[in-house]
Amino acid sequence: MADQTSALDRLPDVRTGNGYDVHRLVPGSFVTLCGVEIPHDQRLDGHSDADVGLHALTDALLATCAAGDIGDHFPPSEPQWRGAASEIFLAHAAGIVRKAGGVIMNADVSLIAEAPKIGPHRLEMRQSLARILGISVDRCSVKATTNEMIGFIGRREGIAAIATATVVFGEPK
Repeated sequence: MADQTSALDRLPDVRTGNGYDVHRLVPGSFVTLCGVEIPHDQRLDGHSDADVGLHALTDALLATCAAGDIGDHFPPSEPQWRGAASEIFLAHAAGIVRKAGGVIMNADVSLIAEAPKIGPHRLEMRQSLARILGISVDRCSVKATTNEMIGFIGRREGIAAIATATVVFGEPK
């Protein structure tokens, strides 16, 4: 173990975190994804604005410094978070990362939905992530896929997101 520890002391502290979120779709007039309102005949149902992209990325950032998950910081049992904009959650997670000495290097969100189409909104979503995280847009990625009409996503009952964040903490020792 001593050899492993001394090797780690010479390397940069690069950490990757992953997050996943899913919310049910209900009748509505828009969905909020990665901080962008998209006209749609359904909306995401949740305690906050139910932005699955920002929720998954919040968990990914918190994972880089072992700071729990979104529910630890914003319990759905607390009424103050009812209808809250999810960018509050993501900005909070970014603040925790920075307080721990981390520099956010990359944020990647994959949206899994049959509809709405993500492509026309991708740049605005990337710009939203960059603004909230305080990083350049070229470090923010948003992509989408369908579920090939399989399962609850395929039946248009919900939307899911998977996110990955890369953070560098401090300097090599």
